[in-house]
Amino acid sequence: MNERRHAGIGRVLIAVYAVLALAATGRSFVQIVQRFEEAPLAYALSALAAVVYLVATIALAMRGDAARRIAFAAVCFELAGVLVVGTLSLVAPVLFAHDTVWSAYGMGYLFVPAVLPFLGLWWLRASRERVAA
Repeated sequence: MNERRHAGIGRVLIAVYAVLALAATGRSFVQIVQRFEEAPLAYALSALAAVVYLVATIALAMRGDAARRIAFAAVCFELAGVLVVGTLSLVAPVLFAHDTVWSAYGMGYLFVPAVLPFLGLWWLRASRERVAA
């Protein structure tokens, strides 16, 4: 097991995932509690994004093959969510009465949701190669 996997850029990546998980959780909690009836789809998608970010954060921080597989699945799901919701929010905005974390590819979060899954996948691959070497 390579301890370096959780050093340097890995720690930064985990920290960014943790911040996004907290931000998405807080946002979706407030939206659901205060005005869920205004945009149930958008707010449910924000809550789903929060769960995905939380799972990814925990799995990326853990060691072992099972954690790596969970992290990979979470990051892939995140990427699909960003691409699908981001595209739909632009081509069919009527579907989303309010923005989600992934709307317009995460524009409300400075496009971090659009970039983060690519960095996560790159890091999972790079750290796997270091472990194998």
